[in-house]
Amino acid sequence: MTKGKVYFVGAGPGDVGLITVKGQKAIEKADVILYDRLLNPKLLEAATLDCELIYCGKTPYTNGISQGEINELLVSKALAGQRVVRLKGGDPAVFGRVGEEAEALNDEGIPFEIIPGVTSSIAASIYAGVPVTHRDYGRSFAMVTGHDRTKKDIDWNGLVNSIDTVAFYMGVANLPYIRENLINHGKPGNTPALVIQWGTYGRQESVEGTLDDIVERVSERSLGNPAITLVGDIISLRGKLQWFEKKPLYGQRFLVSRTGTAKSSLAEALHELGGEVIEFPKWHAAKVKIEESQLLSFLMYDRILFTSPESADGFLDSLIEHAIDFRRITSKLYVLSRKSKKALQQRGLMAELKSEMSEAGTLLVVGDRNRDQRDPAHGDGDYFQSIDKFVDERFLEILPRMLDGIAVGTVLFSNRHSVDMLMQYGNKADVDIEGLLKQASIGVIGESTGNRLKDYGFTLDMMPNEPSVQQLVELIVNRNDFRL
Repeated sequence: MTKGKVYFVGAGPGDVGLITVKGQKAIEKADVILYDRLLNPKLLEAATLDCELIYCGKTPYTNGISQGEINELLVSKALAGQRVVRLKGGDPAVFGRVGEEAEALNDEGIPFEIIPGVTSSIAASIYAGVPVTHRDYGRSFAMVTGHDRTKKDIDWNGLVNSIDTVAFYMGVANLPYIRENLINHGKPGNTPALVIQWGTYGRQESVEGTLDDIVERVSERSLGNPAITLVGDIISLRGKLQWFEKKPLYGQRFLVSRTGTAKSSLAEALHELGGEVIEFPKWHAAKVKIEESQLLSFLMYDRILFTSPESADGFLDSLIEHAIDFRRITSKLYVLSRKSKKALQQRGLMAELKSEMSEAGTLLVVGDRNRDQRDPAHGDGDYFQSIDKFVDERFLEILPRMLDGIAVGTVLFSNRHSVDMLMQYGNKADVDIEGLLKQASIGVIGESTGNRLKDYGFTLDMMPNEPSVQQLVELIVNRNDFRL
């Protein structure tokens, strides 16, 4: 059997936008992905449906899967002829043990590539408003592991006397030890220090002080790993260069319940404004086979209502597959959402919202669910399922880890179906969705969605006057009280 190949990919520190183009392509083509705890699991959504996802998470305090077991998995999967991605937070070559893992592959004659990523110290620092170099404050920069205090080979004299800015990785537990050694080797106690937890995530938290008081300040705020500790005069620039922590939704964590395969414009808007957004469930779509004669008969209806962007795309793709000209569509087209309306516009077709639909004429409802799951609110017309949309259950085990560590402040729903799906699949993922919703603020785009939540016994906190993503986002930004 032909040997496979292993790609070591740096995922960056948390913000999914920091993945490299080459790293993204490797994820998209992988047969197997072995991924670590500190990367953003949203990156895994780019993997194909048949890609095997293997969690290799470890914390500074627990061993989890051993390094030897990881090496064995890399070797065995590659020897089976598979294309393997070892996905690591930050950069794989910066305290990522890529040397050990690549060495194990080399011993077996397995080819590999190493794709660098944005390392955590540089990204977290600049997201906190501190460049690691500056011609007036710091011309040298060092990265040091802060996790193991038993190391005797750290050149503390060199760090103090030759390096302007030092970043310690995962050193919160050993912060007293780090401070002691820096001061004992000549670093002034008034040297600026900064600890950044969960850098580049919306939950990023920064504590600024000096070597004299940073341990106490961090303890007061109960910061822990993952964190970067930065030491150096360059931190004094932070007051002028902060940008990320000034975003209007910085520090807020959202859960967006989704029902589609397309990118969520709501989630993207919240992320752009500094919020940390979890989207769930993850969906896939597959074609539904349809005969040409049946498709042609559908074009005889007076009205066609598409229930989702996927249902519209599936229907139109079937027309293309059978070489049926779109100009043969004489039906009046209707949609449930502006997103579906945009999907049709991109194909050169105009549609109106269902609220504007007349009752006259024959009606065909084109949906993405089985006939027995259709929503009666869509109308009494005939029904056709143009696409098979289903939840990717690989992400059920990932959801609890995404929710770990900090509470979700706001849960958002775009339609009635999104309410049912979060309740069903959240509980299937062993997450207490009812408890989460009781603690969080709840927002919806429209009245129908709000009514569905009331059916479950929940009370709304936000609903825009006009049912649109833009207005819901404005409500979120303008409200005075965030419950974290």
